[in-house]
Amino acid sequence: MLGLFGTLNLASRSMQAEQEGVAVSGQNMANANNPAYAREQLQIEASTPLPTTTGQQGTGADAVAITEVRDALLDAQIRNETSVTGSLQSQQTALQYVQAALGEQLSSSGATGTVGSDGGLDNDLSGLFNSFQALSANPSSLTNRQTVISAAQQLAAQFNQVNQQLSGINSQLNQSVQTDVTSANHLLTQIAGLNQQIVAAQASSGGTANDLIDQREQALESLANLASVQSSANANGSVNISLDGHLLVSGATVDDTLQTYDGGGGQLLVSGVTSGTPLALSGGTIAGTIAARDNGLASLSTGINALASQLISQVNSIYQPGYDLNGHKGASLFSGANAGDISVTASVVNDPSTLQASGVAGDAGNNQVALALAQLANAPQAGLANQTFSQSYNGTATDLGSALATVNSQLSDQQTVQTMLQNQRSSVSGVSLDQEMTNMVSYEKAYQVSAELVTTLDQMLTTVIGMKQSP
Repeated sequence: MLGLFGTLNLASRSMQAEQEGVAVSGQNMANANNPAYAREQLQIEASTPLPTTTGQQGTGADAVAITEVRDALLDAQIRNETSVTGSLQSQQTALQYVQAALGEQLSSSGATGTVGSDGGLDNDLSGLFNSFQALSANPSSLTNRQTVISAAQQLAAQFNQVNQQLSGINSQLNQSVQTDVTSANHLLTQIAGLNQQIVAAQASSGGTANDLIDQREQALESLANLASVQSSANANGSVNISLDGHLLVSGATVDDTLQTYDGGGGQLLVSGVTSGTPLALSGGTIAGTIAARDNGLASLSTGINALASQLISQVNSIYQPGYDLNGHKGASLFSGANAGDISVTASVVNDPSTLQASGVAGDAGNNQVALALAQLANAPQAGLANQTFSQSYNGTATDLGSALATVNSQLSDQQTVQTMLQNQRSSVSGVSLDQEMTNMVSYEKAYQVSAELVTTLDQMLTTVIGMKQSP
């Protein structure tokens, strides 16, 4: 039998447990707007009962643990989807930069025949061939010759500008890879440090280091946004981190970190520092940036350079046999090899009369070369997969538009999945202020009842002591 003092201890433990419950609810409410926080709950268990002749008699309740409400499977799914989202977002951003550098209005569906703007390459290509056509109508006109030279200069300058901008974006994407690798290494160190703190805290207290686990989960998701890593839990509360089957963090130890290396042509890829092993990245912003750089950007750059190279070759092959107003021939209209260095020959720029538009020496009115150059606009080019210059450019540009449209669609779907999972986790681990207020009232009422029990026991003890002291 408990007796008065045993019952007083029961009431005291009850008050302590309810007071602990109030503190836990207060912690939850304080972190209601903390996205990294998982709701905590107090585990209350019945104290060890006493055997009596009438059976086991309860001795009250004890607060035995403060646990956080987490779904490990849901957390893992969110990390996986975060990697996918990060990859798509970085691809979208990179391709939007490329589209802006191209200076063209691209169809969101990537449909052909929808490329063009007043300041784009497509417009400037048309301008050059239109100027050839106008020159063929009056080949001796210095005004028409100057128009051809200006159109050629405009087109060359546009090629140079696009090439420079695409090269700049390529450098920026390489820098982005380097920056993300540095951030990933910082997070690996942070996770290893949190592993150490969690193991030490749980070993010393016997409980769960909830706040530290919340911080680690946030770091894991930040790391997943950068690279698609895999994590596995250890019995002591720590986690191991690996990437592409390569162990990076083992408990409190950082076994390896990431570094960039030149994968060819200055394009940065990722490997382990200690092992030097190239790593295949399947998700995260690093993988997305590399994918956009090596696919969308590289394809566009290759297409633009091929277009410029073919234009230089074909225009010069027709232009060089022609004669200028002075009866001279053999010069080139364009110099250079591709979009990076294409330019108009200086002698033509300085003197429009040296433009070679005639097919007959001494015949200024002959339009043979000018007409052939104008007809080049509609001639299929073997070096451009038997497409015309305009068709080739439109195909190259709309491939970029199609790639961007695909990423936009995938990202929209992915964000729906990500939001669904986040909402699902919020329903499991998130803090409900209404629920916490209800818990607070429940703890408060239980505390009041336990306090009333203490008052009653005090009165009973006073009565007993009074009876003992009576004569």
